[in-house]
Amino acid sequence: MNQAPPKVAPIIAPSGLEEEAKNHVFTTRLDDFVAWGRKNSLWPMPFGTACCAIEYMATVMSHYDASRFGAEVVRFSPRQSDMMLVLGTVVEKMGPVLRQIYDQMLEPKWVIAVGVCASSGGFYRAYHVMQGIDEIVPVDVYVPGCPPTPDGILHSMLRLQHKISQGGIVRARDRYKTTGK
Repeated sequence: MNQAPPKVAPIIAPSGLEEEAKNHVFTTRLDDFVAWGRKNSLWPMPFGTACCAIEYMATVMSHYDASRFGAEVVRFSPRQSDMMLVLGTVVEKMGPVLRQIYDQMLEPKWVIAVGVCASSGGFYRAYHVMQGIDEIVPVDVYVPGCPPTPDGILHSMLRLQHKISQGGIVRARDRYKTTGK
């Protein structure tokens, strides 16, 4: 009654790469994986109105090279970008336009106020200049300086990436309960 074991197809020895892959297991939380993807693929939308826009142009040039940090795909369409850089002075008439562009961006979206004019109105203490863009859109990172250096702009992108990877940024509509003025 002893029967021979069934015949099995021959096992083909795996190549070195397949053998090495068997020894490694990657585990992570889905939130961490999504945050990693978001932080390494920021697509900036520059809203340049003054001299800070010139400094941003230097930031994306080869000497400073913002593409090293995943922010190389500059988009001028709000539907295709997730990081708005407000570069320069924003007057009261531009406020609703800035808000409309911000509202057209898809979630998740982030805002960097570049320079002292976008952060606090700068040295313009006049009725027509908005005293900081945080009056109209939520700001995630502020860049000091008049004008800020390209190093400062790169540092703000790194700060934003750090906040995204740590999960420290909440969606803007949850933070400010905006009504879409």
